[in-house]
Amino acid sequence: ASFDEFAALLAGGAQAFDHVVFDTAPTGHTLRLLSLPQAWSGFLAGNDRGASCLGPHSGLQMQQSRFQAALAALRDPVQTTVVLVTRPELGAIAEAARTAVELQALGLHNQRLAINGVFHASGRADAVAAAIESLGQTCLAQMPDVLRALPQDQIPLRALDTVGLSALRALLAGQADHHAPAAAPAPSQSPAADALPGLDALADALAAAGHGLVMVMGKGGVGKTTVAAALAVGLVQRGHSVHLSTTDPAAHLASTLMAEVPGLRVDRIDPRLETQRYIDKVMAARSPGLDAAQRALLLEDLQSPCTEEVAVFHAFSRIVSEARSAFVVLDTAPTGHSLLLMDATGAYHRQMLREFEGHGAGRVVTPLMRLQDPAYTRMILVTLPETTPVSQAAALQDDLRRAGVQPYAWVLNKSLLASGTQEPLLLARLEGERRQTDRVRAGLADRLFAVPWLPVPPLGAAELGKLVQAAARAAAAPALKASGRRGPAAAAW
Repeated sequence: ASFDEFAALLAGGAQAFDHVVFDTAPTGHTLRLLSLPQAWSGFLAGNDRGASCLGPHSGLQMQQSRFQAALAALRDPVQTTVVLVTRPELGAIAEAARTAVELQALGLHNQRLAINGVFHASGRADAVAAAIESLGQTCLAQMPDVLRALPQDQIPLRALDTVGLSALRALLAGQADHHAPAAAPAPSQSPAADALPGLDALADALAAAGHGLVMVMGKGGVGKTTVAAALAVGLVQRGHSVHLSTTDPAAHLASTLMAEVPGLRVDRIDPRLETQRYIDKVMAARSPGLDAAQRALLLEDLQSPCTEEVAVFHAFSRIVSEARSAFVVLDTAPTGHSLLLMDATGAYHRQMLREFEGHGAGRVVTPLMRLQDPAYTRMILVTLPETTPVSQAAALQDDLRRAGVQPYAWVLNKSLLASGTQEPLLLARLEGERRQTDRVRAGLADRLFAVPWLPVPPLGAAELGKLVQAAARAAAAPALKASGRRGPAAAAW
């Protein structure tokens, strides 16, 4: 349904507007959405039997013209501009470069680059501020050629969150905000982020169960992959075998871990691989007894783009079931698409209960029932200590609770409260961070953990392991405050 609305607007359903602005889903799922017009056009062009999840052949032809018009609009540089938004961080820039290449392969060549949150220190005296600026500038200097060739806009980091019409208008007008408060804000009486337990305490709590599913959820860009990988390494350190996987098409677990870890199995739910596996399974089960024409019709139906969603759900269900006897850590796709997967889980649950009603329904255990079992599944919400990310995480929590799933804990990532900075802009932002920390404490999270901002990103198993070791964490904060040490050419994470 979402794709149909998207295609309708692209195909001429927006004549009443001068401009249509799409705020898209994070990378992997946006690429999936943008590839669908081409996928459906190709599928329909070769479909001479009219078999698919779209309906009868007469309806297919009507849809085909819409999909072709949508694809033409996407590829027309006069009609469509794709703005790639990134941050001056190594991982974000690498993802933007991959996206640019994949969009070009789809025929979307009219691209611009917007680099958000570019930090400029007011001087060199504050070591933390100097480290943040240096990291950002190093990442921009090492930007891949595919991004360097694009028209580029840089948006400076601001002292306050850009929330509300007045703040947005000021951003567009290029007006400065409260970059330099006249005096440092008075210290808050609320506990600082370094007083919150870290990932070491969370790993201890998870390990005590002996096995189970750990699902790491949140919006795109909040650090889910890093937190998931660190927790997986922490569980291995505590003597458990762990399966670390992801449902995010744009995930980068391998580049986060950088090496194999004994006791840790790492993979991903590959949509293409899972789709072919699902097609092979259905064909093997249903082909016997069918003639050649019927088998061709079945295969044609299975090759429609709808099949991928079903196949990914089956793979997800298979991974969920593994946690009966081992630890499974799942780095999920960003919020919206993880919720779609949850919807599919709920639909399957209702279907199973209907099918087994009066015939042993009480013995049926569906994936949704496992997600709803707090002894089986620990749902971890990752967010940043900023207004919008916290609000988004709260909305995600509400959605999960409506599905009968209670989040186990929240993780506040990239906290600057423990850094000791005196940079005016950062101090202004810290007051907002402290308010968001208090907000989460006050009633959003049953358990709250924090990960401090680090001048060296935790890439590789050794650095991830330090996040889940109490001694290493205790040593890191005073060292950071004392030195504001600068890491190698890499991004804050």
